[in-house]
Amino acid sequence: MVSELGATVLADGAQEALYAYWAGLRRDGRLPSRADVRPADIKSFLPMLSLTEVALDCRFQVRLAGTGLYGVYGSEITGRALPEIFPGSAADYWQRELEAVIRDRRPAIGVHSLSWRGASHLSVLWMRLPLAANGSDVDMILGYDIVLGGEKSRSFASGIRAA
Repeated sequence: MVSELGATVLADGAQEALYAYWAGLRRDGRLPSRADVRPADIKSFLPMLSLTEVALDCRFQVRLAGTGLYGVYGSEITGRALPEIFPGSAADYWQRELEAVIRDRRPAIGVHSLSWRGASHLSVLWMRLPLAANGSDVDMILGYDIVLGGEKSRSFASGIRAA
């Protein structure tokens, strides 16, 4: 069994590897597009990946969710909008975080408690990476979630730096 500290280090390494892949897709300061992301290149990440579509009015709908996310969210989230996935304050949290990714055009990482699911002993270490078909305007967000156990919240420092 991996200790919590060990799990955090492994999670951090996975996030950094996916971030490096995403950063390698950037060209001349332009954001990568969904078409640039090749699933075959990131097979080990697929179970915990999501693709969230950005609507013009800043509504978000999950277009694709890996099979590992079923256990995190308690149900299938593909095709669902934020308010259908999360209750009240959890939906507000994700709305703010995703709007920041769009506004800043930069990756974001964080930790969010799963207390809204009745699992306050678990947290999701998450990363969201902006994608833009035109290289500038974020129209999709690539997500990667890792479940951590034992702490309600965690202060986490990653080696990932915004692009």
